[in-house]
Amino acid sequence: MEYTRLGNTGTTVSKLCFGTWRFGKESDGTVETDREEAHDLLDACWDHGINFIDTANVYGDPNGKSERWIGEWLADREDVDREDLVLASKVYFPFDGRGEPGPNDSGLGRKHIRAQIEGTLERLDTDYLDLYYIHRWDEETPIEETMRTLTELVREGKVHYLGASSMAAWKLTKALWKSDAEGLERFDVTQPMFNAADTDDVSDYLDVCADQDIAVCPYSPLAGGFLTGKYERADDGTVIAPDGARGSLTDLFEDRYTSDTAWEVLEAVEGVADEIDATPAQVSLRWLMEQDRFTCVPIVGARTPAQLEENIGAVELELSDEQFERIDAARGPDDDGYR
Repeated sequence: MEYTRLGNTGTTVSKLCFGTWRFGKESDGTVETDREEAHDLLDACWDHGINFIDTANVYGDPNGKSERWIGEWLADREDVDREDLVLASKVYFPFDGRGEPGPNDSGLGRKHIRAQIEGTLERLDTDYLDLYYIHRWDEETPIEETMRTLTELVREGKVHYLGASSMAAWKLTKALWKSDAEGLERFDVTQPMFNAADTDDVSDYLDVCADQDIAVCPYSPLAGGFLTGKYERADDGTVIAPDGARGSLTDLFEDRYTSDTAWEVLEAVEGVADEIDATPAQVSLRWLMEQDRFTCVPIVGARTPAQLEENIGAVELELSDEQFERIDAARGPDDDGYR
């Protein structure tokens, strides 16, 4: 494993982060990753040198299950020191882990954040989080209240760094300005949906990250599995998915990931993969790692240790400038040469 500094922070992380949103998640009555499988995956992460683990208070059915399983794994592994892990979690969405959510069981107000950090720390069986994200922007709560509350958590030692997930670029800029103007902690890490096949324009958001030296930890780096190359395009333009693949589990898959541009990107990715004896997934992850305007640490959500091992193979790759730019060109770069 190779490691990198997480943006402008003093913390070093593996070049891949492991995402645990499947832990305890039910899809059509089926648990995507059960407790034993979750612990096997965490074992594989540790064995391969991944020290960066991502979760959220609402992951799992009921909510909180993912955090709890991570905490139990850490307690069971006497050879794993908490200080050797970088743990990230999130707050915002309604939390059903203690029953039907009440009126203050969501959002980014002081009451909800304070309640959720205590629950997260208890389930993870730790005294602190390395990274705490706001899972979304809260339109109802002034950003000053949110940043003051998060700043309190940092100064109390319950959180080391702050992160922000998906939002408009102007909202991220507003939060950073408020923090600077009022002497509050600021966001050091972001977690947008960003991948080679993504056709949503996030360039303004990434511009802010590049300018402010904010690390980017993109979720869905393989476009929901689309960039693994396991899907095919039928003559009528629909997607042919193997049994059990995400494309066959959700109606949103085609709308979100499989635009005409995405198929062109996949063709470019597969061409590069053939040239360097790699898989499309590895090339797609490496393309993210080699972003040179900001630190980029993809969050992978492998279902099995074998899939995880394949993803980790991306760390050993190197794309030529021509190969990197060929994938960029397939994405339809804007006037500045990037999306």
